[in-house]
Amino acid sequence: MLVEEPIQAISIKNIALIGNPNAGKTSLFNSLTGMNQHVGNFTGVTVDKKVGQFSTADKQKFDLIDLPGIYSLFAKSEDEHVVLETLLNPETQPDLVIILLDALHLQRSLLLFTQIQDLGFRVLPVLNMLELAEQEGNHISITQLEEHIAQKIVTINARTGKGISSLKEAVAKSKALPKGSSRLETISHEWENTLKINNLAQTNFAALLMAVQYQNLSFLNTSERASIADIIESYNINILKVQVDNTAERLGQIHDWLHPTTNPTLHIDPPSSTFTSIADKIILHPIGGYLIFLGVLMVMFQAIFSLAAYPMDWIDAGMANLITSVQSTFPEHFLTALFTDGLLAGIGGVLIFVPQIAILFAFIAVLEESGYMSRVMFIMDKIMRRFGLNGQSVVPLVSGLACAVPAIMAARSIPNGKERLITIFVTPFISCAARLPVYLIIIALVIPNTTVFGFFGLQGLVLLGLYLAGLAATLITAWLANLFIKSDEESFFIMDLPTYKMPRWKNIGITIWQKIKTFVWDAGKIIVALSILLWVLASYGSPEAMQAAETTAKTEYQQAPEQYNNLENLIAAKKLEASYLGQLGQSIEPVIQPLGYDWKIGIALLSSFAAREVFVGSLATIYNVGEADSDLPLIQRLKNEKRPETGEPVYDLALGLSLLIFYVLAMQCMSTLAITKKETNSWKWPMAQLVLMTGVAYIAALVIYQLLS
Repeated sequence: MLVEEPIQAISIKNIALIGNPNAGKTSLFNSLTGMNQHVGNFTGVTVDKKVGQFSTADKQKFDLIDLPGIYSLFAKSEDEHVVLETLLNPETQPDLVIILLDALHLQRSLLLFTQIQDLGFRVLPVLNMLELAEQEGNHISITQLEEHIAQKIVTINARTGKGISSLKEAVAKSKALPKGSSRLETISHEWENTLKINNLAQTNFAALLMAVQYQNLSFLNTSERASIADIIESYNINILKVQVDNTAERLGQIHDWLHPTTNPTLHIDPPSSTFTSIADKIILHPIGGYLIFLGVLMVMFQAIFSLAAYPMDWIDAGMANLITSVQSTFPEHFLTALFTDGLLAGIGGVLIFVPQIAILFAFIAVLEESGYMSRVMFIMDKIMRRFGLNGQSVVPLVSGLACAVPAIMAARSIPNGKERLITIFVTPFISCAARLPVYLIIIALVIPNTTVFGFFGLQGLVLLGLYLAGLAATLITAWLANLFIKSDEESFFIMDLPTYKMPRWKNIGITIWQKIKTFVWDAGKIIVALSILLWVLASYGSPEAMQAAETTAKTEYQQAPEQYNNLENLIAAKKLEASYLGQLGQSIEPVIQPLGYDWKIGIALLSSFAAREVFVGSLATIYNVGEADSDLPLIQRLKNEKRPETGEPVYDLALGLSLLIFYVLAMQCMSTLAITKKETNSWKWPMAQLVLMTGVAYIAALVIYQLLS
């Protein structure tokens, strides 16, 4: 596996960053790489990986991969399997491992450190949060700790950037680091030597991990798996016992390092009333904790409307001016109309929501950076268990506020298979960022911009209600799934509550930029393609039908000109109905008419199955084609839309609430279905999601419209 190489031949290029959850890996990764990073997937799996590049003072360049946070290499969750696979697979092994030691939880960090050392890697230990540990009353002797692990330690503060230059200097000199093992005297087994002799492992600990995890290691071929299975059978190896014994022995010796009878390396005497302990008495209160969480959500959704109002108006006016400018500069032509009514209208329908998306991600990032999100997981665990989930399910569900795809990937951190499956199944009920543009424009159309109790904005409260409705649907569905999915697997939830910290604004800025870039780019590609397609279908039809539509419009206008704004708008609307898109929409109208939707809304619904946010872009394209004065803001065009049979506004309260609840509950994202299939390795679960969610959404929207109309 790991082959020794002469010093002169060593080339350090690929570096893995490993550490426990909440040890500060994200802050360190951002400090090293800044904006020079991207997100991808590990080969063969769907877990996200962050990869970045950084340079040292002597101009050396390194690739840094941020592996998922884990506690041990004895893998239970999918995230842990990813780390183990990366370290054991000869094709993915890093040249150097930076292991981040958490000074607040040093014993646990050293367990992972010694495991990686015993795989034979070059390891660079980096101690983080030393100042916080000392504030808590913990004294760590760096000199004695270096003697125990036989390596120099780099001390940093990942949040402030202190020590980063020293770390880069150590990385630049990492060629001189030996490939060694820890000083722990772990039990040696004869079968480990057998695996080494058969070239299946390079070190004793690698052999142990092979025996424990060989069925989950994709790089092993059939004969290698069979060979390991034979060795396990012939030596009668108790897999669980060797894991427990190895971990217990490591922890015992690490404890002796840190707690000797004389000259203590670590002295633990934390004060009884730190800020964290005082704050947790309030935030983790069995009643007050939930009220605080609800209050945080209310503030977040109020801010989404109030803080984003001005930049949204600027973007809306800017896009309208741009369209008008292009139309006045270039002659009337097919390409001009395609560019303005198709492309720019669709893009503008998404860009206008960037400020609100940024505010949403900013709030989530602040909650995570401050340490509050871990408290949310803790207080929600008791509730989640009643519905067949646990506290770890909160991470995917909260991630679902951004996007269901990475949220479903995040469920890999849940060790219990049943709870992981239920979490995957119900996560799409959580309202993602792609739904936000739909919510915002419909709320602005049908909910008055007034305050309740003189303080809370009604629009913000409605938005909060939509997210809570999605959460309620999530928990009810999870409870029902828990009744039908059987499992004897033990469920447990173990986590550390990090200390409260002041958010690092650089990290938050990087997070917001990455999320907005992903949102605009991913949605933009789909919107460009669909906007062009919709514009073509909405602009053209059979010559006979289009001519008949124009004749009909002129006749109706001559008979009752007072009923119409102008002839040009009437001709555009009639031609839109006669177009290929109009014919398609009218063919599906009988199915959606009971919900109050006309064929234009139906087309937007169909197109949003590619991506939910396309709904707004589709409406922008359709109404641009359907009106001559297309330089009006989209929301004004929607307000002007009337029902031909009654002359009443199309977007009234009944239709608005019907649309809102439909989008809260409906499965309208092909990517989510695809990732569910990938994660469950079956089409049964994504098809069940599609049928259940769409059916429930249709029924709920039907009931609401019929009751209110």
